Amino acid sequence: MTTSRMTQMTALGADWWNDSGVPAELAEAVALGAVGGTSNPVIVSQAVKAQPALCHPIMDRLIAENPIDSEDDIAWKLIHTLAIEAASRLRPVFEATRGAKGFLSVQVSPKYYTNRELMVAQAMQLASFAPNIAIKAPATEVGIAAIEEMTARGLRVNATVCFTVPQAIAVAHALERGLKRARAAGRDADAIRPYVTLMIGRVDDHLKRVAEREKIAPAPGVLDWAGIAVFKHAHRIFQQRGYPGTLLAAAYRHEAHWSQIVGREVLQTIPYVWWTKFDVSATVPAFTLDHPVDGAILAELREKFPDFIRAHDEDTMQPSEFLGYGATVHTLNQFLGGYADLVAQVRARMLP
Repeated sequence: MTTSRMTQMTALGADWWNDSGVPAELAEAVALGAVGGTSNPVIVSQAVKAQPALCHPIMDRLIAENPIDSEDDIAWKLIHTLAIEAASRLRPVFEATRGAKGFLSVQVSPKYYTNRELMVAQAMQLASFAPNIAIKAPATEVGIAAIEEMTARGLRVNATVCFTVPQAIAVAHALERGLKRARAAGRDADAIRPYVTLMIGRVDDHLKRVAEREKIAPAPGVLDWAGIAVFKHAHRIFQQRGYPGTLLAAAYRHEAHWSQIVGREVLQTIPYVWWTKFDVSATVPAFTLDHPVDGAILAELREKFPDFIRAHDEDTMQPSEFLGYGATVHTLNQFLGGYADLVAQVRARMLP
């Protein structure tokens, strides 16, 4: 009998991804049943720091081969190189499932968050690198418009920078429009199969920052359930209404983020450092997605945190408000900072 919890999760039919495009980490995850991977500027920047023996030779080769390229050019060539290699590690899963699984999600530049056209143009380039690449774009008003256009053009998308039920529903409506347009253009819309990420740990993080700023003292552990509650509620709505898009949980902070949302209808994208801990956990994976969050916890979250209500309930925000939600601001700043850090690491290799 295996003691690998991730293998046991896979045996239940609950899919998971490795939240990293680093080829070695991805290969290890696939061996235990992972069926996808994700990448973003922060992940790539962290990979350069954590695995210089892998990344520095690639950077040096790219710099030597492209002597007039800017730092940004080299940074994106590095992202492309790692993405192509990671996608190749997932290609057997992609082929075995006839294109249903085995995707690597690659994010458009965080610097494009105000520009739909730049997001779409870069998405087309990224998708051209391999047949099993999905495109991540932010669930902001501009990003959702880009997601609709990408879908209409036949790209598989993954909405990111998403924390709330209103965002997930707005993305679903954009996907419906995009899929309708794809069908009208003669594309195989049934093969597109998009994803809608909810960054559950970042919901908790945001409310914890609010609690600290406003001197709110919830009961111990209550804030660790906020993102889980949002995800479970979004799942119920998607199931009831038949919305397109597979919900994907991301941004892990503790074991319950994994153990409390196990289900066949959703995905989990788990950082390497976290799933390797979960893999040896005492907790045996079981279907928990439909288990409700304790009513007392929900009541306290609703009483003390208006931003939890904005995240949990469906009619609390319009798309024009998504960019200003606290978790969105914090995450975009982090992604922009991660990209700037990646460029700085390229600069360190370029300058004598």
